Amino acid sequence: MLTRPLINGGVKQVTTDRLSIIFAALADPTRRAILARLAEGDATVSQLAEPFAISLPAISRHLKVLENAGLISRSRSAQWRSSSLRAEPLREATAWMEGYRRFWDVTFARLDAS
Repeated sequence: MLTRPLINGGVKQVTTDRLSIIFAALADPTRRAILARLAEGDATVSQLAEPFAISLPAISRHLKVLENAGLISRSRSAQWRSSSLRAEPLREATAWMEGYRRFWDVTFARLDAS
């Protein structure tokens, strides 16, 4: 059972809705940048932290959110812990958004016709 706390405007909610957990993880620009980096290949915490002016523990917390959402997997080899991008949750989010494509296309076509 997938249950994760979500914080929304200071109100803590517990959800079992997988899409909510995925979108909450994707809502943060640092986490999106981490996913973009992992799309290029596996990376360690230190490698992922390089472009950011935040601490390694802060990066680790971001990684934990991504891992809890199923967006990454983490493995350990000796003292190194690397992260890998997982495609399935992104596919779920895309499939959900795809259901609204017809609405968007029709709406934008009307705007263009105006």
